[in-house]
Amino acid sequence: MSTTATSPSTREVDGRTVPVAGAWTVDRSHSAVEFVVRHLMVAKVRGRFAEYEAQILVGERPEDSSVDVTINAASITTGDDGRDDHLRSADFLDAVGHPTLSFSTRAVRPTSGDVWAVDGDLSIRGVSKPITLSVEFGGVAKDPWGNEKAFFTASTEFDREDWGLTYNAALETGGVLIGKKIRVEIEIEAARSAE
Repeated sequence: MSTTATSPSTREVDGRTVPVAGAWTVDRSHSAVEFVVRHLMVAKVRGRFAEYEAQILVGERPEDSSVDVTINAASITTGDDGRDDHLRSADFLDAVGHPTLSFSTRAVRPTSGDVWAVDGDLSIRGVSKPITLSVEFGGVAKDPWGNEKAFFTASTEFDREDWGLTYNAALETGGVLIGKKIRVEIEIEAARSAE
């Protein structure tokens, strides 16, 4: 492994720019955990989770890095109160019986450029299944107060029925009310944690 420091918060490892090793704290006011699902087979409904905790630990070897996320199921919001209440119900997330969703890393693998595959287990309603996030490190920038922030984007797509989220309704014209595929899109701004 070849490592070269490129700034106080980044380094080059085997030709890839990565954050320095250590813990990074997510700035939730500048980050988002969002999802997209088809409605009536054509339209896209977008939503987000407003409350979550994330721990990012960057390893000396980037492959030893990890991400652990816990999401408050009841914090789901799509801009429609009735739909949000339905999503919190036992038809979907069952936020009373299963108040959190979680993701925990199993492996980190380099793919192309600054993109990494982060394999992990996603738990919804007590069901845990493997997924892979495609994660891109967007670099580091300094805010007006001199704080360096690292930027990451991540995405994945999965079939909600694999987690038992099977609620749906058939349409008279064919097809179903809600798509099976859920696309997750994550934007993260993070600062180095205090030593």
